[in-house]
Amino acid sequence: MGGLREMAVPFVVPGPSGVAIRARLKHLTAGDEEVLCLVGGHLGSLASRDLKARCAAGLAHDSERWARRKQVLTGECSSRWAGSITRASHDQWALARRGRLAHLHSLQAGVRTIAHRLSLPVGEKGSKRAPGGCRSRQEWFAKSRRLHALEDRLQAAQADWQAGVVRVVRGGRRLLNSRHHLDTTHLTEAQWRTRWQAGRRFLQADGESGKRYGNETIRVTPDGEVSVKLPAPLAHLANAPHGRYVLAARVSFAYRGEQWADRITANRAIAYRIHEDTVRGRWYLTASWTLPPVQTIPLEAARANGLVGVDTNADHLAAWRLDEHGNPVGAPLRFSYDLTGTAGHRDAQVRHALIRLLHWARRHGLAIAVEDLDFTAEKTREKHGRKKRFRNLISGMPTARLRARLVSMAAELGIPVIAVDPAYTSRWGAQHWQKALATATRKTSRHDAAAVAIGRRALGHPIRRRTAPPPAHRSDEQGHRTVQAGSAVPGREGHRPRIPGPRTRSVPPGRGANAVDQNAQHRSGRSAEHESWQQDSLPPSL
Repeated sequence: MGGLREMAVPFVVPGPSGVAIRARLKHLTAGDEEVLCLVGGHLGSLASRDLKARCAAGLAHDSERWARRKQVLTGECSSRWAGSITRASHDQWALARRGRLAHLHSLQAGVRTIAHRLSLPVGEKGSKRAPGGCRSRQEWFAKSRRLHALEDRLQAAQADWQAGVVRVVRGGRRLLNSRHHLDTTHLTEAQWRTRWQAGRRFLQADGESGKRYGNETIRVTPDGEVSVKLPAPLAHLANAPHGRYVLAARVSFAYRGEQWADRITANRAIAYRIHEDTVRGRWYLTASWTLPPVQTIPLEAARANGLVGVDTNADHLAAWRLDEHGNPVGAPLRFSYDLTGTAGHRDAQVRHALIRLLHWARRHGLAIAVEDLDFTAEKTREKHGRKKRFRNLISGMPTARLRARLVSMAAELGIPVIAVDPAYTSRWGAQHWQKALATATRKTSRHDAAAVAIGRRALGHPIRRRTAPPPAHRSDEQGHRTVQAGSAVPGREGHRPRIPGPRTRSVPPGRGANAVDQNAQHRSGRSAEHESWQQDSLPPSL
């Protein structure tokens, strides 16, 4: 056991920090769409210019430069639009900075792994925790070439990181690269141009508490009227007082509509974003706001009634209910999803599987235990060598999407989520529970056994189950009956507490207190046989 790494302590996952809801802008006129395209295109050009200035500043950026950038933009739009643009540019730079750091760590891990393999003799086998040497001299030569390439990339990435250089594309790098591969993306140049222009528009405004309906730039009234504050160069397009343009569409939020209505009635801050789906030819309005941090329930309270252990896989969620003592209850369940197709289809599949899982847990009043998975450093080909199938398997597991969706959806239903350390759950679950839970009519899979292991770890119990000794050795003279308590544990032979409630067998009154005291029972070789109140044998005359 000395080679096992230290396990992290289970914890209750905090709820989401914000909410975003979306509704379609129906019945827009051609004039409305033209105005939205003009406003979005004008603000998008300003956002591109500001993002370039923010990236050029790098690590030398400070509050004075931020204020200077905002002042430059204010003359071409408005103070509120300029504030939203500068904030979005800073957030995009910070996101690219975090992505650069993750890429740097990936390169460092690859260089360490390849250098270790090249240092070993050719053909030396590896272990479970360290890869072995190259299989042939040809592979050794290829890996040495790749090591030099990765070292060059690492050196360039470290220089960019120290200088604060990031590389971002407004509209998306994938869409930019698809311009050179229109035949493989099945797009015409006009279709690509339409998507590119829609992706580079800027029509989002931050909310302001205390202002009318929580946002002065993009305002939505309780009856669904949407109006936009036009930038100064486009003020001549206004169809309402104070340089505003009112859309003909009316919006209504079917999801969290009451919460949204409560916020705008109290003039609390709400951020809005208007964007176009060029594939469907529709316009949407997204409303978002932050949530105050909520104190999560204690871990003991989440464990009180038992929980549902969930094992995440590439195509399904394996779940098994456990009581508070860590015993599996009922039969395992499987919630499948299909992660092929478009991103919208994949997201819908994940949400459908999660809502079925959450409704099942809510009916029984149970918490949910999941693994705190993070495959960021586990997907590289240097980590797993030629195991391409395994790399594709772990790359296909939607860990980030599942984690974000599960936390937000569980918080809405009031279901606690407990995160546990994922180490050895699949291996120990299969070792201790897969065969034990199989019956003549039910075949337990490795994933079902892993769900039991996850649940037991969340409950604070060891994954190893209680095992009784052979029948011939179930006497106390051979030692304790189970492996749960050692010979040095105090009180292991003491009286067990009487637990109120229904029992599997009837216990006469007064017998529960001394059920373990064999001296108080009529057993052979015990002192109870020699007490003064014991009935004598019948006289021979009878």
